[in-house]
Amino acid sequence: MRPPLPPFDLESAKLKVRAAENAWNTRDPETVAQAYTEDSVWRNRDEFLTGRAEIVDFLKRKWAKENGYALRKDLWSFTDNRIAVRFQYEWHDDEGQWHRSYGNELWEFARDGRMSRREASINDVPIAESDRRIFGPRTPDEDALGFPLR
Repeated sequence: MRPPLPPFDLESAKLKVRAAENAWNTRDPETVAQAYTEDSVWRNRDEFLTGRAEIVDFLKRKWAKENGYALRKDLWSFTDNRIAVRFQYEWHDDEGQWHRSYGNELWEFARDGRMSRREASINDVPIAESDRRIFGPRTPDEDALGFPLR
């Protein structure tokens, strides 16, 4: 079991989003993959994945490229066993160029609370290091903060 479980209400949907944010900020592929069903299907940008092994491989590649990765997720909408989120994360490449990645995800959950489907659309924007605003996992002072569109 991976609580909170569907069907979601506002509070449980918010908890699910924050748990995902916290897990992804560990940058530990094995930890993150445990939140997904064994046969979970993903679309991430232009990649299509099926199952935890492919998810782990994908996340290893992702975090080998996206150095200094720090993420924020925000609940957009929810119903029954589905949640929609918007997110932003910042990272730099091997040359030191910082990027802010903007995106939306659609999530569908199995009865045990694990995600069975994830569809992510993401755009990357180069930013100056001085324009960074996400410096690591969310602090208690940031709990109630959303994030700007730009």
